[in-house]
Amino acid sequence: MIVGGFGVGKTTMVRSVSEIRPLSTEETMTQAGAGIDDVGAVRGKTSTTVAFDFGRISLNDQLVLYLFGAPGQARFWFLWDGLFAGTLGAVVLVDTRRLDDSWYAIDRLEHHGMPFIVARNNFEPPVHSLEQVRDALSLSDEVPLIDCDARRRDSSKSVLIALVNHLYALSAAQETTS
Repeated sequence: MIVGGFGVGKTTMVRSVSEIRPLSTEETMTQAGAGIDDVGAVRGKTSTTVAFDFGRISLNDQLVLYLFGAPGQARFWFLWDGLFAGTLGAVVLVDTRRLDDSWYAIDRLEHHGMPFIVARNNFEPPVHSLEQVRDALSLSDEVPLIDCDARRRDSSKSVLIALVNHLYALSAAQETTS
């Protein structure tokens, strides 16, 4: 699952890394969203995800990740809980110019007890360092925080590998305590 605020790059990440042609519910933004969707920080954005994006990537012969990119606007958040069903982990994609947009995603993941990592998407030069992002989002040291450029396949793939490694480490730690 890839979650985050409006316009942080979730659709871009799914498109850049999917080995299949992604399913996208990207629609043209219209006047109906004026005053509802805050496009001030994402000038030039002309389309938005209205349900979810879906892609797939094989990490090896036996491990396949199904990718779901959730819509970022508050009016579509009701879809998130359904998308979380069966999800093993998530990536919270953040834009350092709009860190406040990340709170809902982190809150929902913590509410569901879902493991996650945070990826700072560097569409623009970062406004805040990784440590400043960790502090601003009150992330524990156990939550991996990494850099990425969602437009680049290799970078998006590294994010997903970091998520899988995090899930594996959590699983191994749970086995040793059981």
